[in-house]
Amino acid sequence: MNRCRLAKLLLLGIFISFSAWGLEPFVIEDIRIEGLQRVSAGTVFNYLPVKVGDLFDQRQSAESIKALFRTGFFRDVRLEQDGNVLVVIVDERPSIQSVKIEGNKDIGTEDLTKALKGVGLSEGKVFDRQVLDKVEQELRRQYYSRGKYGLKIDSDVTELSRNRVAVTIKISEGKVAKIKQINIVGNNTFSDDELLEQFELSTPNLLSFYTKNDQYSKQKLSADLERLRSYYLDRGYINFEIESTQVSITPDKKEIYITINVKEGEVYTVNAVKLTGKLIVPPEQLTPLVRIGPADTFSRKLATETSKAISDRLGDEGYIFANVNMVPDIDEAQKAVSITFFVDPGKQVYVRRINFHGNTKTRDEVLRREMRQMEAAWASTSKIERSKTRLERLGYFQEVNVETPAVAGTTDQIDVSYNVVEKPSGNLMAGVGFSQAQGIIFNASVTQDNVFGTGKRINLTFNNSSVNTIYRLGYFNPYLTLDGVSGGFDLSYRNTDASRMYIARYNTDVASAGANLGIPLNEFDSLRFNLDLEHTKLDAASRSSQEILDFIEENGDTYNTLSLAAGWVHDTLNRAIFPTKGGAQRLSLLASVPFGDLSYYKASYKLQHYFPIAKDLTFMIEGEIAYGDGYGDSKKLPFFEHYYAGGPQSIRGFQPNTLGPRTRPNNQGLGGNLPFGGSSKLVGTAELFFPVPFMQDSKNLRLGTFLDAGNVFDGTYDFGEIRYSAGLSAKWLSPFGALAFSVAQPLNASGRDEVQNFQFSFGSGF
Repeated sequence: MNRCRLAKLLLLGIFISFSAWGLEPFVIEDIRIEGLQRVSAGTVFNYLPVKVGDLFDQRQSAESIKALFRTGFFRDVRLEQDGNVLVVIVDERPSIQSVKIEGNKDIGTEDLTKALKGVGLSEGKVFDRQVLDKVEQELRRQYYSRGKYGLKIDSDVTELSRNRVAVTIKISEGKVAKIKQINIVGNNTFSDDELLEQFELSTPNLLSFYTKNDQYSKQKLSADLERLRSYYLDRGYINFEIESTQVSITPDKKEIYITINVKEGEVYTVNAVKLTGKLIVPPEQLTPLVRIGPADTFSRKLATETSKAISDRLGDEGYIFANVNMVPDIDEAQKAVSITFFVDPGKQVYVRRINFHGNTKTRDEVLRREMRQMEAAWASTSKIERSKTRLERLGYFQEVNVETPAVAGTTDQIDVSYNVVEKPSGNLMAGVGFSQAQGIIFNASVTQDNVFGTGKRINLTFNNSSVNTIYRLGYFNPYLTLDGVSGGFDLSYRNTDASRMYIARYNTDVASAGANLGIPLNEFDSLRFNLDLEHTKLDAASRSSQEILDFIEENGDTYNTLSLAAGWVHDTLNRAIFPTKGGAQRLSLLASVPFGDLSYYKASYKLQHYFPIAKDLTFMIEGEIAYGDGYGDSKKLPFFEHYYAGGPQSIRGFQPNTLGPRTRPNNQGLGGNLPFGGSSKLVGTAELFFPVPFMQDSKNLRLGTFLDAGNVFDGTYDFGEIRYSAGLSAKWLSPFGALAFSVAQPLNASGRDEVQNFQFSFGSGF
């Protein structure tokens, strides 16, 4: 390519010299242009450095030819003299009629077309062979970075009429070269297996079809080498070096061998740790943040965590641009290192203004009341980040980002800008099920979590099936007061024909009205109170079990109850939907007042926690224990207040509500052996969430593998009756709403348990 360019330049120079040498100086009376097809004469006159009336000599001749060649429009330019007329004769480059790309699978046609257009290889542009050559080189680089070394590119340029060309780029991608072997040479302390566990790249294994970790990538290898370096530096090998790396490919370009030569060095211990610089806060507050000390093995990871912890602490005092540099002093003779953390706090800054962008529906005041960082106050790193978390927890936004730009012309002010991406806050939830006993079941609920952008919630529930007829209207205001006291009410009517649910046979009509109040105690804790008035009408059937008939005989069939409930909530989850860290605890107590028709109480405790174990892996544990009983004149918890287990929200793999105690037949021998629920409940779940294979962005979709356990009991907990199930789950926040699927296999189902391996729930957003 270089020789070709040199020859062209040489010929051009010779041509210019001869052309200029053949022209005698003259005053230009007119300029005539010949050979134009697509380029206008005006374009040529615009680029020519001479005009009518100018004296034309050898110097201007050379400049004119250079100027026209630089436009890229012409393959050849000649200057001739016709009397005092300057004749410019050009041979235009062809234009591109069409660009076709064939055979590409790994890189999309749309992406390639955009890239080609960016370098000038697109329809209507002037064709330049050098540009096409550059395109081929870039394509090879892109495919090689994906491990496709068997790539073949064939470019075909077809000449068309009217000085046009059609460009066809034919790509044969070939197969991805697989890693045959990774060798580490020079490691004595750690085995190859220990070190290769740190690598993303690997030789083929059972999961390679999913992880693609057996496909070589230069970028992945660079990242693996950095992980290898960190592995040694975190274990005291301060002089560790990667001396060389060789990557070789077999002649058929299908297998790759990687050899990494390392020099381990020796282990260094920490001799002393010092804090110096302008500390700002008392040293006794910073000392607990130091995570590495004398006699410890040197660890770059712990030193980095110490620097960050000190920076964050200074950030809470307004020094959000503080730098904490770790300076090691190595004693080669003693194989020891003294660490000095030099603190440079920078200037203390305060927040001038907090801005919100992207909230086209949600009002600014709804976002602003979640702010823990205040305007005109010293900037605090933790408060800015906590404010971001609170916005994410609202559930109104698909994404929340924060920036802290400096205010122009100042050295001690910043603005805090939150950029949000709103998502539909309304939800139309629907559930559809089928069983031999119930047939088709349909239920729906309409919920608007952010009415008119105010943050208030209204929900209307409708359920009409052979099992339930439910109407419910609810209202909730999360900010009754500026301090965050919340409140709302619920009105509902529910008719339930339990005989259609394949549980104990009875029918209830319940009308209720309730009010709720929430009082925040601090950033993470709150108290909840509920007051509910219920009117219940109970109807038995000829096939009702003996327990139901006994209850009606003792308590009648119509009940008015007033119940009070109190609860404590501790919530540190980072998101309202698809959280990845933090947890929630809920303790609740409910009791009906003594002057009602029924006297009973219920208590429950629920724990949920998420552990981020890797970038895309989250482990979740969840457990709930509950108990209820009667008091005063009521000997037991009313059976229609029983707890149930089994189903998508409980123990997957079992048909909903079917686990636990069964009914006794009545005197006619009817109504026996049906699910009856229980007065106590114990359930738990352990689930590992992971991203969807082959999807780079799966924020709205995640998979999980789980183990469920639990059951409901008649008072006393019986751990021998715990049921277990395991399986796979999928949760998708689709444009139409939330969908959840599970495929589960019970591990110790008894003969009376109802198994339902596949379960799902569906919601439609608007």
